[in-house]
Amino acid sequence: MNLHINPNDSVPLYKQIAQQVKYLISSRQMRPGDELLSIRVLSEALVVNPNTVARAYRVLENEGYVTCQRGAGTTVNEFGSPLSDAEQMKVLRNRAQALVTEARQMKMGMGDVLKLVIECGEDMNVRLEDVE
Repeated sequence: MNLHINPNDSVPLYKQIAQQVKYLISSRQMRPGDELLSIRVLSEALVVNPNTVARAYRVLENEGYVTCQRGAGTTVNEFGSPLSDAEQMKVLRNRAQALVTEARQMKMGMGDVLKLVIECGEDMNVRLEDVE
């Protein structure tokens, strides 16, 4: 599990962790039954307070992405995102807005951003035709 947090980001650290784990699950880089790193191990790797990781894991469990069992660890659930279509669109819209904001700050054109998104999809074997 390769996570990268940015302490200077306005997004709280626990949310950054939760968002990245959600991405790993939705992109199938983590599969049902896969075990997440222990709270202690991940907090040491990210150099954050263990309570931060515990909070991220609680968010993931409350949203149905993982199951946490004391002594048995935290594992990815069998089913996909428990979010409704509207909630999924809200999450994606927020991420798209963040991407556009960063691109604007870097003075990058929208055409370049769209090309980058398409390339990322291709890297994950997702074609534009596959998207509704």
